[in-house]
Amino acid sequence: MAKPHILIVEAKFYADLADELAAGAIEAIEAADCTWDRYDVPGALEIPAAIKFAHAGQKAHFDGYVALGCVIRGETTHYDYVCGESARGLMDLALNENLAIGNGILTVEDWDQAWARAKRDQKNKGAGAAQAALAMIGLKQSFGVE
Repeated sequence: MAKPHILIVEAKFYADLADELAAGAIEAIEAADCTWDRYDVPGALEIPAAIKFAHAGQKAHFDGYVALGCVIRGETTHYDYVCGESARGLMDLALNENLAIGNGILTVEDWDQAWARAKRDQKNKGAGAAQAALAMIGLKQSFGVE
């Protein structure tokens, strides 16, 4: 069986945070002896569409997906919509398309929380999202799901 090939889709709205999350995800993917491609989108709301494009496209095959980004609470309700809709979009893809997706979109109150969850020497949720995607790939395989 071929090594799993993972697509990392990252929202670059906060580029420095996204890069740190991606570094953790790449470390986890490579530690599992898997391959990866990396694409960026403007913000968290665009991540589900990018994954859907990749899944529907004819140019590449991906066994799993890692969604990375950060949404920091502001003064308006926009935060709630971005958090909820990006998570819903990813869950809809996982359930409706049988996709193995690790959700590493941070939803935090401030910069300190964001960095605590992004830094590779702390909680790095990028690595956690990659590990979740790899676990779901394995589960799909064990059930014989295409």
